[in-house]
Amino acid sequence: MLEWLGVVRMADMQAIQWALGGLSGAGEPVGRRVAQEWVARMIDKGLADRERLSYQDSQIVWATHAAIGRVAPNLYRQTTRHELAVAAVSARYLARGFEWFRDSRPQSLQDHQVDGVAVKGNVVELIEVELTPKALRRYKQIHSHHGQRLATGGVSRVVYLCTKDAAKTVAREADRFIFRDQRHQLVALPMFDAKGKWIGNDTDLWEGAPEPVATAAEIPTPHLWEREEVSS
Repeated sequence: MLEWLGVVRMADMQAIQWALGGLSGAGEPVGRRVAQEWVARMIDKGLADRERLSYQDSQIVWATHAAIGRVAPNLYRQTTRHELAVAAVSARYLARGFEWFRDSRPQSLQDHQVDGVAVKGNVVELIEVELTPKALRRYKQIHSHHGQRLATGGVSRVVYLCTKDAAKTVAREADRFIFRDQRHQLVALPMFDAKGKWIGNDTDLWEGAPEPVATAAEIPTPHLWEREEVSS
């Protein structure tokens, strides 16, 4: 759990519930009380901390420097809602038996770093969280890069988890810039409201998803993603 928090950087209590359920093998979120007790134990040991922001329904939790060797995240950045939304998605993938990785950094201006890479067996999914549509001119480069990775990088799907408006924009631009034989491998699902709260049906995320048929060790990973480096 602490390693996972080191990758996603912060998570709300609902994401903590899902992640605990996934890493324990339950396959579903643990109860709120169980999650609260785990957070309280980690805080008591100095391995986690928490804070409630005025616009959040629940507390935000993160791993401390003592746990992962990194300073506390800045909770007042404009990207906080996005990071919490990514953690919400990541936790649901953990509950489904996936591992979660940070994508490799771009090597050129043509590259695009997705919000996360989920791996289970030989299934590799690139995950994007889109709470507001991007400028239209950016989608050509981004979708072109998705297409390259679908064609050559062993990627099974590109999954966008979006607000309703963003999902429409992503899908429309994918129709323009993703090749027809790859288009079914990019899905855009309206799962968040404008505040970054998960409002979607969880089962929609897995409808039509490919099934794993190999172990993760059989997948060539270094060029696709990287584990978060944590100092000792």
